[in-house]
Amino acid sequence: MASDDKEKTSHGRRAAPDKAPDGAATPKTRRRAASGAAGAGKAAGDRAKAPGAKTAGTKAAGTRTARAKAANAKTGAIAASAKTTGAKTTGAKTTGAKTGVKTPAPAEPPTATPTTDTGAPGKPATKPPAKKTARQAATKTDRARVVRSEQRSDTRTDKRPVRKTRKPAASTVTETATERVAPEKSVAEGAAPAPKRAARPKSAAKPKAAEKTAAAGKPSQTAPVTPATEKTVTPEAPKIPEVPAPDEVSSERIALTEAMAQNLERIEALGQRLMAALARKRPLNPGVEGPGQDLYLRAGAAVWKQWTEQPGRMIEQQVKFWGETLKHYADAQNALSRGKIAAPPDDGPQDRRFKNPLWESHPFFNFVKRQYQINARAMEDAAAGLDVDSEIDRRRINWLTRQIVDMLAPTNFLATNPDALERAIETEGESLVKGLENLVRDVEYNDGELVVSLADRQAFRVGENIGTASGEVVHRAPLWELIQYTPTTPQVHALPLVIFPPWINKFYILDLKPQNSLIRWTVDQGFTLFVVSWRNPGTDMAEVSLDDYVTAYLDIMSKVLELTGQQKLNAVGYCIAGTTLALTLALMAKRGDDRVNSATFFTTLTDFSDQGEFTAFLQDDFVDGIEAEVERSGILPSALMSRTFSYLRANDLVWGPAIRSYMMGEAPPAFDLLFWNGDGTNLPGRMAMDYLRGLCQQNAFALDGFTVKGQRVRLSDVELPLCAIACETDHIAPWKDSWRGVSMMGSKDRTFVLSQSGHIAGIVNPPSKGKYGHYTSTVGFDSGQGEWLEKARFHPGSWWPMWAEWLAARSGGMVPARDATHGGKSLAAAPGSYVIENPAE
Repeated sequence: MASDDKEKTSHGRRAAPDKAPDGAATPKTRRRAASGAAGAGKAAGDRAKAPGAKTAGTKAAGTRTARAKAANAKTGAIAASAKTTGAKTTGAKTTGAKTGVKTPAPAEPPTATPTTDTGAPGKPATKPPAKKTARQAATKTDRARVVRSEQRSDTRTDKRPVRKTRKPAASTVTETATERVAPEKSVAEGAAPAPKRAARPKSAAKPKAAEKTAAAGKPSQTAPVTPATEKTVTPEAPKIPEVPAPDEVSSERIALTEAMAQNLERIEALGQRLMAALARKRPLNPGVEGPGQDLYLRAGAAVWKQWTEQPGRMIEQQVKFWGETLKHYADAQNALSRGKIAAPPDDGPQDRRFKNPLWESHPFFNFVKRQYQINARAMEDAAAGLDVDSEIDRRRINWLTRQIVDMLAPTNFLATNPDALERAIETEGESLVKGLENLVRDVEYNDGELVVSLADRQAFRVGENIGTASGEVVHRAPLWELIQYTPTTPQVHALPLVIFPPWINKFYILDLKPQNSLIRWTVDQGFTLFVVSWRNPGTDMAEVSLDDYVTAYLDIMSKVLELTGQQKLNAVGYCIAGTTLALTLALMAKRGDDRVNSATFFTTLTDFSDQGEFTAFLQDDFVDGIEAEVERSGILPSALMSRTFSYLRANDLVWGPAIRSYMMGEAPPAFDLLFWNGDGTNLPGRMAMDYLRGLCQQNAFALDGFTVKGQRVRLSDVELPLCAIACETDHIAPWKDSWRGVSMMGSKDRTFVLSQSGHIAGIVNPPSKGKYGHYTSTVGFDSGQGEWLEKARFHPGSWWPMWAEWLAARSGGMVPARDATHGGKSLAAAPGSYVIENPAE
């Protein structure tokens, strides 16, 4: 048999058996070759004496023997390899050393001396030693250079040098740890090509290609194989997980990538819009952005005074805070070390911000929550313990401390808000992009000011699905429109009723929808109802004063009496409009004008001796800032007022909506009450200062008197029958302050009703819902509010029916219903044009 193989070279190389074609290595043998190349040099001489073909049992025994020899020959492998003048031990031979399967040696490079066939079947052929080729010499030179380089690196890193494998030639057959490649073609005579495998064969399987080659009984030639690396490798390499083919990547992962790319593009565009919107913000006076420096100085002086006079108390506060913090940390560590993640008992008040179960069950969120509560309590105790001379300063410090505590709540930050994190994961980040869209929309809508939207602005249209009670605009003036509502009963009370709503907001709060419309319900009780719609002032109305509003009241009364042909009417004033109604009634009393038969006040303040939660906003630093603002722009903008009122209930009106809109990506709800709350109006600059300086700060109406149209009037001048409705949880017009103002009026016929709920919901409380009850008392006003409430009687349900009875007794007899169009002379259908007018247009 002709063969180019050698039985054994002068350097210890052995010839391949004639039963396996050269290069027919299987995936298993190649994998063994990668891990056992280091010990193949010494083991080759011993294996050369083995017969060319073995049985399966002999192969197994050879495997164990080869592994043992390879382990003992690690240190000598490098030396043996260095002496080799020919090609290095091939991967196929190494495989044979570990598995016992004899594989043929690779063919020598083309420059090697060819061998002759010995003619002995089954016997390996030999050939004389060949001279070193230029390539082999270059290989040895390169290997020496690598060793010297690694030795130089070793002196710097103090690490054992490791020889690196030279990059194989393009024509050589290579394999990696994650991909085994079979020879592309076998040129052995009569031998079948080795089958290609897409996946790595199991270790227990027999290499089929080797079996077929052995059966052929003829050696073959293949392309040269890259010499095995000299790097020492552990015999048992860990199994590497199979890498899925590109076409096996799930469509969900591809979709996620596309969604993320789209979101990134949207974020970039939204970021540009946000910067452009913020650039439109008009700088405000620093006085309306925060308290003045005098408050900080007085607070700092109080802290210093306490440190110098009561150092023990200050140290006690600090030690208490440190102790609670360390105990909290130790408890958390102890619980985690025992594998316990249940939250410790929490005896504090329930906080709606922490209603997610993860605040109790998750160790991280529970730790953050409890530490926040410890910090908040420490800050509030420190502020309350300051020894300040002024009660006003104490209230302001407490209010500012509460704002800081609310702002730093963990729910206000994405990383510590489990609701926002869960939503972001569920939506693959889409919620955060929508949140950014909501943020940009709010900043653009408010011309650079960040005012959180409380309701969907597109969900309602005044006159279409809100404020739809039937009526007619019967008169229009530069400051007001007068609307008469269509009667729904054949007969009505003789005396008309006119409602003066607040001009801080718009009148349709009394006509949100048919189910809760006070306007519709009042008309259904048989009253001829007129409602005033105030104009939303622009800068052209900067000089409109409080006197101008009192003049408007007088003109409106005259117009109502003219249209109905009556001598008297009943009047209702809501909030600031109630305060102005009291001023007007006092002026009318001074003039002897008795056209008003009775008056009703909804959540009205007339005595400002206790400023309550508005204390922080009614001091000189803030009012001076407002004055500077109105002098520059001519108006007190609605956005500034909305922000001021919102921070009275920051968690409900600022942080809560901001979390839902900006972090959760939720669209603002289609809620009619919140829609109205966001539909604010400006205030004329001069009128705003008259109200803030004269009424709120100086409290002139309740004390020395307030000048109205040249006459000084007092609360005691109001002497007609009156009914006052206050709300139990009202934070804008606290019921005790409202009660105190009514007690100072000169009327002998005074009725006070305390409704449950707040400033709006306590008034817009239809009987059909039966939601909130109310209190009445016969105690009178000689004693304090506490005694009045203690002896009051609770009535389930709305106060509307009780008020209708009180009003009917003061409205005269029944007359035929009046035509609201007045023979087609009306100017427009309700709700008119002023309610939807925007001064910016």
